[in-house]
Amino acid sequence: MGSQQKPGRVLVVTHPLREDVAELAEKLAAALRSADVAVRIITGEVRSLLHPDALLVVEPGGEETAATADLVLALGGDGTVLRSAKLAAEADVPLLGVNFGKVGFLAEAETGELETVVSRLLDGDYGVEERTALAVEATGTDGELHRSWAFNDIAVEKAEPARMLELFIEIDGTRISRYGCDGVAVASPTGSTAHAMSAGGPVVWPDVDALVVVPMNAHALFAKPMVVHSSSEIRIGVESVGTEGALIADGKELTRLTAGSTVTIRRSARPVRLVRMSGQPFASRLVSKLSLPVDGWRHGRI
Repeated sequence: MGSQQKPGRVLVVTHPLREDVAELAEKLAAALRSADVAVRIITGEVRSLLHPDALLVVEPGGEETAATADLVLALGGDGTVLRSAKLAAEADVPLLGVNFGKVGFLAEAETGELETVVSRLLDGDYGVEERTALAVEATGTDGELHRSWAFNDIAVEKAEPARMLELFIEIDGTRISRYGCDGVAVASPTGSTAHAMSAGGPVVWPDVDALVVVPMNAHALFAKPMVVHSSSEIRIGVESVGTEGALIADGKELTRLTAGSTVTIRRSARPVRLVRMSGQPFASRLVSKLSLPVDGWRHGRI
């Protein structure tokens, strides 16, 4: 699988509302500390400051403190992994997800494998895989610029359920189409199995050098999902008058968009470095995590 240095400092991020996760986090921390690994556990919302040597974190009700880290360990479902991914990417350290949720597509290990996870971390017996992430800039009609980052996807969606959102889309400076739609999602290869897949987009293997663009319920002659090169620049413009859009990064709303707002999405310069402890290929992970009916509905029929 690979040989890495034993991490000397681990930042553990847990699901904020699950006591069982908090208890296991303490047990995991105790095991790591007994092997002279410094551990800090963070619950609730966290934010960080771009800095090569430190993670700046905020605990609920607490004050800002800096804690260096060699590895971020996320205990929870995919939401916790996504929350941790930004911390890990900003500090350029590997991220290891342990699944306590339902699907756990982004996690490398399951709850019952914690003992093995600790052992392999201490032995440096793991690999690191680089994954593409997304950067977004959105300009409102007031000229205010919003910048953010996402691991899975960036979406421009209608903010009012009963209304359609009028959008245009450009790729590498060329106008592709104009839609009356529910929105448009742009996903990384990793995020192709999340929001984009639910909207009818393709599954893209995570090592493919591409981005996915998926119109959602678009009323247009050309509204097909598109797979573009990861170096492409995707620009979405809001043309609706009287109907607001919402800019959403990894499921969290960043700002509202009105007529004249523009959103530009590119590959981020800060990828996510995922810890890998299994040699399981992506196709096997896809089948197991999504419980795909590999026999098909005709199996057993004459």
